[in-house]
Amino acid sequence: MSFTKSLLALATMTASFASFSATPADIMIVGGTVLTMDAKNRIIENGTVVIKENKIIAVGGPELTKDYHAPNVLNVEGDIVMPGLINTHTHASMTVFRSLADDVPDRLHRYIFPLESKMVSREMVRIGANLANIEMIKGGVTTYVDMYYFEDEVAKTVDKIGLRAVLGESVIQFPVADAKNADEGIQYAINFINQYKDHPRITPAFAPHAPYTNSTEHLQQISKLSQELDVPVMIHLAETDREQEEIAKRTGGKSPVQYMADIGALNNKVIAAHAIMVNEQDMDLLKKFDVGVAHNISANTKSAKGVAPVTTMLEKGIRVGLGTDGPMSSNTLTTLNELNLVGKIHKLENKDRAAMPPLTVVELATKGSAKVLHMEDKLGSLETGKLADIIVIDTKSPNMVPMYSPYAALVYGANGANVRHTIVDGKVLMQDRQLLTADEKVIIQEAQDFANKVRETVIASGEVVK
Repeated sequence: MSFTKSLLALATMTASFASFSATPADIMIVGGTVLTMDAKNRIIENGTVVIKENKIIAVGGPELTKDYHAPNVLNVEGDIVMPGLINTHTHASMTVFRSLADDVPDRLHRYIFPLESKMVSREMVRIGANLANIEMIKGGVTTYVDMYYFEDEVAKTVDKIGLRAVLGESVIQFPVADAKNADEGIQYAINFINQYKDHPRITPAFAPHAPYTNSTEHLQQISKLSQELDVPVMIHLAETDREQEEIAKRTGGKSPVQYMADIGALNNKVIAAHAIMVNEQDMDLLKKFDVGVAHNISANTKSAKGVAPVTTMLEKGIRVGLGTDGPMSSNTLTTLNELNLVGKIHKLENKDRAAMPPLTVVELATKGSAKVLHMEDKLGSLETGKLADIIVIDTKSPNMVPMYSPYAALVYGANGANVRHTIVDGKVLMQDRQLLTADEKVIIQEAQDFANKVRETVIASGEVVK
């Protein structure tokens, strides 16, 4: 054997030995600007994230590429690698109603409730949820918190496409598509919870619509059941003037938060959507009972309801995360599109340019939202042992160049179209903007077909306000 051939053989043997000695993994993300969002908010330049099955098994620098080998290596070339976004409040299936009657006053009661009474069905929920799922995957949302009807249909779509979700079956005192009254709604929720309680990516939940649309007895019953079944309770709380007025009449002047506390329905299972109309006493109660708050800035400003005092909530140590509300309310389902408004409106509200800095906003979208769900031990940061829910943000698009601060770039520059890869539970759901677990064209066509039904029935008939 020649000297040159001997060297080549030795090099091959050395490489083989190195590969053999390296720890096997399933996916490696290399070359990224890794925002760990851990306790120290470490940023790792030219970083590496290693995934085995559905967990993160290593986070560090380029040296990890010598310690691990994987069949799937994503070289992201400086792009931002960060925890998947968590949307803490939405009504996903309402995507098929998006852009209807956007500026109608008292829209929920004058338009949405009548619309739903005519159009909500299992088919509608499935079609709308599928559309929402692909929108969220493409926008970097890896976990979402949903409240709607026929929530078992939403669960089927989530299970198939590979997302993670907390899904709440709605309970409301008047007849709706899947229940004649609150009692039937509670039983529907119990059946749904029993069906999905052991699912690895789906957390079933109760979702009483609001304090004023449910009786005290039903709210208390749901609270007790949530403790027994160990599941979350999501509810619209301190959101509207009507809610304030109705609860004040019911209680002799108490606020919705005070009322919920007094009847024993406020606890660490509760995910409170909005919490706009809260005072110091209300916020102290939210902290005392360890309630999670879903902050929906674009929906609340679009509806002119006000700005939740989030800066004060954070000072008090309340669990706060970001949500979009339904796609009829904010017209978007990715919290990446919320970051800009959160950063700017709280500055305006507080008349303080230093309020709500970019790092705080990104924290709210990731580990803050995980805390709202009481899932911070599993989600919200890139750390060894946590679930592999990860997104990659393209930093080479014109709106992201140059990038001096990744947090500022995310908050003031990025949008959902900048998401390049989406990974949930260790599985790549989107790579280079291409969905891998669903047929986007088929889903969009189904939604378009359903929209034609809406045009032919609700809009053409003029039965509800356009």
